[in-house]
Amino acid sequence: MKILFYDATTYDKNSFDKELCNFPDIQITYQEIDISLKTVSLAKGYDAICAFVNSDLSANVIEALHDIGISLILMRCAGFNNVDLETAKKYNITVLRVPSYSPEAVAELAMTLALSVNRHIHKSYIRVRENNFSLNGLTGVNFYKKTAGIIGTGKIGLAMARICKGFGMNVIAYDMYPNRNIDFIEYMPLEQVLGKSDLISLHCPLTKETYHLINKDTISIMKDNVVFVNTSRGALVKTTDLINEIRNGKFFGVGLDVYEEEGNNVFENREDELLEHSVTARLLSFPNVIVTSHQGFLTNEALQAISQVTLKNAIDYKNNTISNENRVV
Repeated sequence: MKILFYDATTYDKNSFDKELCNFPDIQITYQEIDISLKTVSLAKGYDAICAFVNSDLSANVIEALHDIGISLILMRCAGFNNVDLETAKKYNITVLRVPSYSPEAVAELAMTLALSVNRHIHKSYIRVRENNFSLNGLTGVNFYKKTAGIIGTGKIGLAMARICKGFGMNVIAYDMYPNRNIDFIEYMPLEQVLGKSDLISLHCPLTKETYHLINKDTISIMKDNVVFVNTSRGALVKTTDLINEIRNGKFFGVGLDVYEEEGNNVFENREDELLEHSVTARLLSFPNVIVTSHQGFLTNEALQAISQVTLKNAIDYKNNTISNENRVV
């Protein structure tokens, strides 16, 4: 099986090449460029393509893939909201993903963001590098005995809940399908979770129901001086409303690994560009906001799991033994 990897980075190449010895029937070609209507033709002659979380797999792109004989799309990630599923079904193109690679990796970054904005690590790091050891403006709060609100208790949400529990926090959660086997989480309606929590962390998928789940109305329910973290999907939050409420002093701190405008930024070096009119620039202007580079998945353990499952998905497709958990279409 010949697979063309789009938007392949150095860490992609390193992690997949380590696993290829266990999959002798697979050949991989890496392309740094991402998939688009202009680059679909690169996949001609291949059996499958492999894409990532922000790759353009819209209807026109999938139709073009069909036209050159591609019948398998491998997503080396859990999310698939960038895939036009109806068009994939129409052309009988199978879409497979990695539903769970390392929930702890994402949850640990979520807590890292929460702790960092709470204790102003980003500010103190810069100060000390400039020989400024002043403590003014660096006061945080204890998370111990505070309330953590987890929105979405899938594998990542549960991992975050365990971390919060380990910090001595009271853990409450909202999920459309509560996991009643977890005895340290108290499930509540969304409004109550938002209203009672000192730390709110998003871990739910992006669907029609959750699009802009966090907006001016739901933010108004939150406590003043709440710490808010999103490591899930950017469009869960209406960013203009978030920015307005940051400006109004609603939040003690905000940590974002994802945000609505990230498509052009993710994994790209734009250090020579001005982002003066962008949402990103506005978020970065606030001293109590930390924005990271959609790096929640980026640990050695997670990359190894992504590589293993993606390659196994390819073989399972070939052998017609696909796991239902990994199948999107």
